[in-house]
Amino acid sequence: MPLALGWTLAVLAMALFCSLGMWQWGRAQQKEAMLAATAKVMAERRPQPLSVAADASRARDYDWSAGEGEFLPGPAVLLDNQVRERQSGVRAYRVFQPAGGGMPLLVELGWLPIPGDRRLPDIALPAGTQRLAGLLAPPPSGGIAGPGISPQPSGDLLAIGLQADALAEALRLPALAPRVLKLDPALPLGYPRDLDILPNTLPPERHIGYAVQWFGLAAAMLAMALVLTWHSRRKARQGH
Repeated sequence: MPLALGWTLAVLAMALFCSLGMWQWGRAQQKEAMLAATAKVMAERRPQPLSVAADASRARDYDWSAGEGEFLPGPAVLLDNQVRERQSGVRAYRVFQPAGGGMPLLVELGWLPIPGDRRLPDIALPAGTQRLAGLLAPPPSGGIAGPGISPQPSGDLLAIGLQADALAEALRLPALAPRVLKLDPALPLGYPRDLDILPNTLPPERHIGYAVQWFGLAAAMLAMALVLTWHSRRKARQGH
């Protein structure tokens, strides 16, 4: 292979490896910032009204929120592919209408296992006025696959992501708040749950580990190119 072509391929490979490393490093920083913001909110626990869930300007923020209202009749939303203690299951959500009106929001009631036959659980509708508290957070994303909403024979909706606009249409609601309420695990309502904001995703340290691997590959490619160049030039000198 001509030396110039070899270096061109090496530089392209190094650029690719470095870009992937930078992407992983950026994801680590984003998640560290999310965890820091959540830790601050959890430490202070200054309750905001549930109506702040509808504030589109705070759609990527975290707030501790509390208030009264009622769960609306209608389908439950089941978020698929959720792992807890190495067991596959779903996270159950229902639509909650805050007292005094305003935009309804999804409330995470907790996690439920799914048996081998993929039979989905029935999600009970809590009746009457409820006093809720929990962490307002951006909803889990379905990534490039989108929300992937599938109506079930029971009438409930199985989804791989929670996009407010798509879910509002599927639930036949005028609108749905862009954030969801992760219900306080201390409340005697729903199913096993926690306030983890990164469930089923890589933690920051894993992203850093992958970034180091990509940067290492870029360094190895540079070292290989330098060694091959040195050998090529040495051969050329010995040939004269």
